[in-house]
Amino acid sequence: MFYTDLKTKPDAIFKRLTGVRPATFHEMCQALQTHLSMRGRKPKLCSEDRLRSEDRLLLTLMYWREYRTYVHIAQAYGLSESAVCRTVHAIETALLRSGQFTLPGKKALTKSDVAFEVVVVDATECPIERPKKNSGTGTAARRSVTPKKRRSSPTQRRSAL
Repeated sequence: MFYTDLKTKPDAIFKRLTGVRPATFHEMCQALQTHLSMRGRKPKLCSEDRLRSEDRLLLTLMYWREYRTYVHIAQAYGLSESAVCRTVHAIETALLRSGQFTLPGKKALTKSDVAFEVVVVDATECPIERPKKNSGTGTAARRSVTPKKRRSSPTQRRSAL
């Protein structure tokens, strides 16, 4: 699915398909245009009727939202698996560099006004009685199941020759 197909959809459908609201999607596109450098040759996702940054962002959101593999996304966009991998990593780093779409750090998440109640459960091991290893009752069932080896006597060996 390309951005040209998706931009005419209602906002609720857009959010269900991409995982972000259209306003957030446009903010991401603006951040990508400022933080994404164009080096080397033009990517295949760039054509005259499709905007490159929107389709690349949509490809990355598809990867994040649906947990699709690179192979499936590559088949949907007509790319190679490695091109999809490079695109996802480039979009991720560009969004992180912008600073607008980062999650708060671990310390910020641990600071909260919520008081936690702690319940301690004693789950130590308790000794149980087990049968003695040298008692014959423990292995009686096993002995009857396994076939015994039959040894041939010297007289049987001679008759076989």
